Amino acid sequence: MYLKSETGVATKTGANGRVFIFEVEGLRQGENTDKLNFPIRRSGVVYITVPFERMNQEMRRIGRLGGKIVNIRPAGEPQTALTEATVSGQQSQPSEQKSQPITQAKAKTEIPVNIYRPNNPYIGNCIENYELVGEGGLGTVRHVTFDLSGGDLRYVEGQSIGIIPPGTDNKGKPHKLRLYSIASTRHGDKLDDQTVSLCVRQLEYKHPETGETVYGVCSTHLCNLEVGADVTITGPVGKEMLLPDDEEATVVMMATGTGIAPFRAFLWRMFKEQHEDYKFKGFAWLFFGVPYTSNILYKEQLEQLQREFPDNFRLTYAISREQQNPEGGRMYIQDRIKENADELWHLVQKDSTHTYICGLKGMEGGIDEGMTAAAGKSDVNWSDYQKTLKKAHRWHVETY
Repeated sequence: MYLKSETGVATKTGANGRVFIFEVEGLRQGENTDKLNFPIRRSGVVYITVPFERMNQEMRRIGRLGGKIVNIRPAGEPQTALTEATVSGQQSQPSEQKSQPITQAKAKTEIPVNIYRPNNPYIGNCIENYELVGEGGLGTVRHVTFDLSGGDLRYVEGQSIGIIPPGTDNKGKPHKLRLYSIASTRHGDKLDDQTVSLCVRQLEYKHPETGETVYGVCSTHLCNLEVGADVTITGPVGKEMLLPDDEEATVVMMATGTGIAPFRAFLWRMFKEQHEDYKFKGFAWLFFGVPYTSNILYKEQLEQLQREFPDNFRLTYAISREQQNPEGGRMYIQDRIKENADELWHLVQKDSTHTYICGLKGMEGGIDEGMTAAAGKSDVNWSDYQKTLKKAHRWHVETY
């Protein structure tokens, strides 16, 4: 069913048939608003017709464009004093506390979780899927982006979404969801609050009994997904890997392979976006372990950030099959940690330092070994100190 607003713009109603009129002031004119074709009165007011299920998303978009919602009313009814806060409360806020767009969210209570669940997932659409591994690299890793404009899926940096692959397992049951760390900021790669991106490595291994090559069900589904194809999404989930609100924090990141995903989101928010609600002025240090130079995911963008922000961003690679550690063996990320352990020990003692580890679980032991040696020089037991960091929510780990 379609309704027409006071502006004459046809708008499809939601499943519940509820449509609202937003009265907005101060909306910036330009490439983002010109496409809307909404007539604007001389007073600077624009009326936008919005289906109920897209109200929160439209509020975020209006806020990002500098607009202020002065009134919301059901379509076809007389003007009432229905406000943005009231509508947000009707949709998702159990208390009377004023709601803010997610682009301004900072408090932990505002972290979105499980907006879409397996029994009621969001059906997204693939709008981008390209290879990240260069020639001569190992395996395949794809950067995949999905359109979210048809729903209310929102997220913050450090969270994950679930993907449910199509078909059934060998028992005839629907496949279970797989979680993937989100590789984009809350604004998405298109900066329109309407996309989410993943960094997906195709799982490939030899069957222990038959020797046959086995490919991961969900990773293969995503890596082979064509632009325009549907994808079943749940979430978001996760509060362990969230970026600190402190714009002057020290952020140490340790990643292997696709463990770079949440850190891409961090770094893009810190350095590429610089929105009004978050302007990073601290220090970020990324340790990134890969087998070959061709496997350095997002290599050009990372090195560009290092050139542009030399005082705020440091990048350290561990390229296992091209570099050697001091003992003559392969250079792994834990070897880089050992090399820089004294400096890292100095950093983690600062109350503003957050350390994140994402990727292969095997690197944790080597990291602890290096930090144990450094802390021991100060007569500190690293294991005990690490527990205090975890308790203070300053040591974040997501490994597999």
